[in-house]
Amino acid sequence: MSWLIPLAVFLLLAAIAGRWIGFRAQNPDFYAESGPEFVLTEHLNGPILCEGIIYGPLGRVSSTFVAQMSGEWNGTTGTLAEDFTYSTGNTQLRKWYLTLGENGQFTATADDIIGEARGIQRGNAVRMSYRIKLTEEAGGHVLDVTDWMYHTGDGVIINRSQMRKFGIKVAELVATMRPASQAASESLAAE
Repeated sequence: MSWLIPLAVFLLLAAIAGRWIGFRAQNPDFYAESGPEFVLTEHLNGPILCEGIIYGPLGRVSSTFVAQMSGEWNGTTGTLAEDFTYSTGNTQLRKWYLTLGENGQFTATADDIIGEARGIQRGNAVRMSYRIKLTEEAGGHVLDVTDWMYHTGDGVIINRSQMRKFGIKVAELVATMRPASQAASESLAAE
């Protein structure tokens, strides 16, 4: 039992340090001058193919997924419908409702999001932070999520997300997103 106090102190220090180094220490302003610019109404519009990996708390792959997405915009408001199929055979539907604000800021809501997600776009990057309630099949936990999306060119977006509970990373997601028409063309070219 005497090892519990040093372990608790270590976990607390690790959680605090994570705010100043690594993934969580990124600032959107770091990317202000980077390109090509990430334009939400353009790059999250139309049919999108998303393929990704979810890592568990020990850093091992716990699942893979493919998602068919579809974005639609009407001025400063938009929706992004997501239809996930996981390697476990489970499926999930989510629909984001996005509202653009001033100076690259935006908000988003979805049925499994607690409150409102807040995002900001700078240069080729977008950061979005929110709280999500997992499905009962996934444990029903409430997690704090930080999403970073980076536009790499030709419409391709790399998405990296970290999920935390009590400040401790419990999962990470890495995915690619690209226009579905581009994905189909690449598939035909490979055949």
